[in-house]
Amino acid sequence: MHTLTDGPAGSPHVFLFAHGAGAAMDTPFMNTIARGLGEGGVRVVRFEFPYMAARRTGGKRGAPDRQPVLLETFRTLIEEHGGGAKVFVGGKSMGGRMASMVVDEAGVRGLVVLGYPFHPPGKPATEIRLAHLERLRTPALIVQGERDMFGTPADVEDYTLSPAIRIEWLAGGDHSLKGAGNLARAVELATAFILAH
Repeated sequence: MHTLTDGPAGSPHVFLFAHGAGAAMDTPFMNTIARGLGEGGVRVVRFEFPYMAARRTGGKRGAPDRQPVLLETFRTLIEEHGGGAKVFVGGKSMGGRMASMVVDEAGVRGLVVLGYPFHPPGKPATEIRLAHLERLRTPALIVQGERDMFGTPADVEDYTLSPAIRIEWLAGGDHSLKGAGNLARAVELATAFILAH
């Protein structure tokens, strides 16, 4: 599996960082977050799910892999990096959602999601992505833009979420957290969370 790494090789804090559904592991967003965490002392390992990796080798722009394939990719990477007790996992949007579905079984140290897709864009009544979050045991940080079409403060305040989950809202941010200083703030929050766990 092709990966990109940032941060000190000997760091005791390893973060396996997945991309979102439509963009690869080396987009400006992913680069900024990974490098920022790396500068803060976290070893960041970026990777791509099979469908995204196939695009690099001339494959067509297909839809994301089915959920079992996505979850198995995470499980494999966790094992390759010493097992759950050694790593943090997470990602942007879909990547973070997939990470959230393996954290408890894998026994990872923590979960970091940047822009959680709580529901389909603009359809807050369609709560199809919440059941496992109600019983999550793994410490989790979700960094969410206040204008995120996949989950605004007004949407999320009515959800029943596990007390293990902390949500930090970024002013004016959308699903990619766009807004003045928001990516720097996301890096700051994620770094502090990882170093504290």
